[in-house]
Amino acid sequence: MKAFLKILLCASLILNFQFSIFNSATAQITHNSQGRLDENASAALEKCAKKLKNVSGTVTLTVTDSQKKVVAKQTSEVKYSSGKYHLKMDNQEIVSDGTTVWHVNKDAKEVTIENVSNDDIDLLNPGRLLANYNKSFKAKYIRTDNDGTVVIDMQPRSSRSYHKIRLFINEDSGELIRIEVHKYDSGREVYEFSKCRYGRVGGSFKYDPKANPGFEVIDMR
Repeated sequence: MKAFLKILLCASLILNFQFSIFNSATAQITHNSQGRLDENASAALEKCAKKLKNVSGTVTLTVTDSQKKVVAKQTSEVKYSSGKYHLKMDNQEIVSDGTTVWHVNKDAKEVTIENVSNDDIDLLNPGRLLANYNKSFKAKYIRTDNDGTVVIDMQPRSSRSYHKIRLFINEDSGELIRIEVHKYDSGREVYEFSKCRYGRVGGSFKYDPKANPGFEVIDMR
């Protein structure tokens, strides 16, 4: 379960996000012909980033290998509020107040405390990812489907273990529907968002040690 939580955590988390080198073919994915910012992609991404400032709902992560076989699947209850987030999955929780992250493992009776990473490529917090996307990615508008879903590809500006992230966004509302992480070995990590409620999000974004008395605390700050 710890290994799966690592997958769910961020690109190395969530992505086994280790590093590899891009070739010239993948570099063409996210540029327009002049290499300038894609305005259609930018408009959709900025609209989505605003929508994600305050939202709660469900996210399902499905990991497939190079043969498209499902190797892991996890559904979490999530809420985001201006850079803060709280995820609940089975017997684990991840809580962040924007500065500190608490990883709660109820099976192991452990709480690991870490500082928030400066890495913008954090799929646990897609609002932050999109708010700063132009620093870490080059974005390209791909198409708008008949149902009004805008498809956008984002290519990392630095070496990663994946060659693109593909986003599916509702054109009218700016709601994030799906994120696909496309790896070099043809494996994918897919995040699907559902039952989302937008607007003010209540509750605390700090871990309460009284909720789990007797848990071992591992402070890695």
